[in-house]
Amino acid sequence: MGGLRNVAERFVASGPTGVAVRTRLKHLTVGDEEVLRLVGAHLGALASKDLAARCRDGLEHSAETWAARKRELTPLSSSRWAGSITKASHDQWALARRGQLTHVQNLEAGINTIAHRLSLPVGQKGSKKAPGGYRSRQEWHAKARRLHVLEDRLEQKRADREAGRVRVVRGGKHLARTRHHLDAARLTEADWRQRWEAERWFCQADGESGKRYGNETIRVSPAGEVSIKLPAPLAHLANAGHGRYFLACRVTFPHRGSEWADRVEVNRAVAYRIHLDVGRDRWYLTASWQIPPTPTIPIRAALAEGVIGVDMNADHLAAWRLDVHGNPTGAPRGFFYDLSGTRAHRDAQVRHALTRLLHWARACGVKAIAVEDLDFGADKTREKHGRRKGFRQVISGMPTGRLRTRLTSMADQTGIAIIAVDPAYTSRWGAQHWQKPLTSSNRKTTRHDAAAVAIGRRAQGHPIRRRTAPPPHDQSDRAGHRTVQARPEASGREGTRPRIPGPRTRSVDAGCGTNAGDQCAQHRPGHAAEHGSWQQDSLPLSL
Repeated sequence: MGGLRNVAERFVASGPTGVAVRTRLKHLTVGDEEVLRLVGAHLGALASKDLAARCRDGLEHSAETWAARKRELTPLSSSRWAGSITKASHDQWALARRGQLTHVQNLEAGINTIAHRLSLPVGQKGSKKAPGGYRSRQEWHAKARRLHVLEDRLEQKRADREAGRVRVVRGGKHLARTRHHLDAARLTEADWRQRWEAERWFCQADGESGKRYGNETIRVSPAGEVSIKLPAPLAHLANAGHGRYFLACRVTFPHRGSEWADRVEVNRAVAYRIHLDVGRDRWYLTASWQIPPTPTIPIRAALAEGVIGVDMNADHLAAWRLDVHGNPTGAPRGFFYDLSGTRAHRDAQVRHALTRLLHWARACGVKAIAVEDLDFGADKTREKHGRRKGFRQVISGMPTGRLRTRLTSMADQTGIAIIAVDPAYTSRWGAQHWQKPLTSSNRKTTRHDAAAVAIGRRAQGHPIRRRTAPPPHDQSDRAGHRTVQARPEASGREGTRPRIPGPRTRSVDAGCGTNAGDQCAQHRPGHAAEHGSWQQDSLPLSL
């Protein structure tokens, strides 16, 4: 097994630590919508100024500078609004720093790849682990120029990171660039301006335990009444005491509504966010709160009823159920989705596919689902995959991290554990050892189905390779059940089985018999055994 990388240990994924539910604000009056727009625009302008101040502070940020920014915002809004704005600015700056570090690492990986390929002769072929030289002198020259561009870009990004400079666009860089391509986006300038302003609004408030209904700024009563503490410059628009404005609508949370009601009745912290969906012209209210993480169950208990192995692909989830012995049972299942279109459409497609997967798992009585711990962060660059633009787009379009996060969150309510395994060689070994044996005249097993079997077996601690033991005494089972599994602690359980010439049973000694040299000779009439090399038939499935 020399040259293969080590396979990481399997583990049970941790459960979610927070909950977010959303509902629509229906039957708003014209006055209600006008107040929400004014509040969002006013607080959005304050949030933009505070984020700019936070970016200017850079690495010199401290608790004193945070307090100074909050004191400046308090007269223009309120103490709680100022706390929410400064906290959001700090979180956005931290997110930009993490993205900056990822960008630096991607540039370093691209530079190393180009430098390696430039050092090789033109036309030299690569291996499975390292790319070869470039195909022509023209491509070599173009990549040499790109190397200088990436090195200059990396030097600039490193200087920005050392100085603590980040570049953040409130409202999103994609929407900002859409302004210059309105025809391609099929938008008018007025439509784009409306979306741009709505994305830059700010109307979110953090919860506070001990206060009435868990939030003093945006308050939702158990009966569904929504009220907002207006900023100081807009206090004249209040329709109730203490500068509060009550909306004309009443809200309910269809999903986890009982949990939300239990929290607000005992005044536990709940954070709220009000936003406008410009495309649908609808207002929404999102409630979120923290929950204690669900204790992870032991992996042996999760695998007591078998496991469902899931292989994620660009357009579907391939799943297969395995029994406690690691044998696939029943037929494979495919849960398809479409990752084209908007982000909301992609999220909905993935969510519906995961819902069908969880319903099938509950119907099977399985308590565990095995998925790959995928991360394509270092595999998306064009320097690594070259002209394979379609393949790069497929990798970039697969929401690997979001898939496991959403699956873990959804499975937490069903009592199903999510086991993450190392994705090394699952597709290759699954196709090598399981695709052909599981294919019959009535069922065509795909490479993805075989990979799902490999993922499930790795989660159970079994080797992916099918290994059968010879009969202990004779053709009967008087010695008991013949196990085909090697223990997880067995040495060399993933190794290649040695090819020993001889018959496949112990009825005669090795080297004896007319067909000892070629095990396939008895199936090919007229073939001389001495003219062929020995070849072993496909191993049968486990009993």
